[in-house]
Amino acid sequence: MNAFNAMVRMVATGVLMGLIGSAAAQQNYPNKPIRFITPYPPGGATTIVARLIGQKLTDSWGQQVLVDNRPGGNTIIGSEALVRSPPDGYTIMLTTTIHVTNASLIPYLPYDSVKDFAAVATVSRSEYVLVLSPSVPANNLQGFIALAKSRPGQLNFGSAGTGGPQHLAGELFSMMAGIKMQHIPYKGGGQVFADLISGQVQLLFSNTFNAVPHIKNGQLKAIAITGETRSSALPQVPTFAEAGLPGFEVRTWYGVFAPAGTPKAVIDKLSTEIAKIMALPDIKERLDSLGAEPFISTSDQFASLVRADIARYAKIIKSANIKLEN
Repeated sequence: MNAFNAMVRMVATGVLMGLIGSAAAQQNYPNKPIRFITPYPPGGATTIVARLIGQKLTDSWGQQVLVDNRPGGNTIIGSEALVRSPPDGYTIMLTTTIHVTNASLIPYLPYDSVKDFAAVATVSRSEYVLVLSPSVPANNLQGFIALAKSRPGQLNFGSAGTGGPQHLAGELFSMMAGIKMQHIPYKGGGQVFADLISGQVQLLFSNTFNAVPHIKNGQLKAIAITGETRSSALPQVPTFAEAGLPGFEVRTWYGVFAPAGTPKAVIDKLSTEIAKIMALPDIKERLDSLGAEPFISTSDQFASLVRADIARYAKIIKSANIKLEN
């Protein structure tokens, strides 16, 4: 009996020491470099935002934050790298709305888009602007809708890939405007802009970050933008509500995730610090130059947004019968 009691005390002591050690590790977080995954190639908006946040975290905490680009598989490669990482706060990921569209689009995901991720915080969002090729004989939204109705199935809209936010925006627009268009998917955004400018495709729903330079140099026509108010980057472009299509809302958000099981104290510390960073004047100014804006939320608010957007985009994907092989 004494031996049994001794064993129980030893186990209890081990558990207690483990809990104390875990609490101390969380209190001292971070005490080593942090890997900041982005599941996109270098050079895009996600990498720029990740570097902005990473540098500020490094300045605040004195630990280097290393941005790790893991592109491929419609963001699946980078996302899988995150969920396979230890849930200790030393590997985090910045991704976009495609995280929630993948949940309905891809049945063979190697992870659960909700259960395998710990939502940390949203950081920014970018509205979508409808841009036309210069060859399209329309200069406003109602004129374009009338043109599309007169040419059912003859106008092509491009996207950076089947099932992504650009594709879903086009399908939602078609349903709401009562028109029929042909979707042309590309493997990335560079070629779709080249073909749009040359007139191979007639329109594109683009986040403001990628579209603003082409609009400002006169290569593309912008006729409407999502959001409740006009964008400071494109003040001359009316919102969809102003242009006569209220209720059309599609935007890209950027959010930070950690692996599921990451201690709440660590998640809260990350979330609080990121919120402070996104409220800084120089960060706001930089985002504005990219056509984006701060979009700050708590961990719980972000988790609710993920669940709501998965349900929202699932309806669009089902209604439009979108298949990955299309």
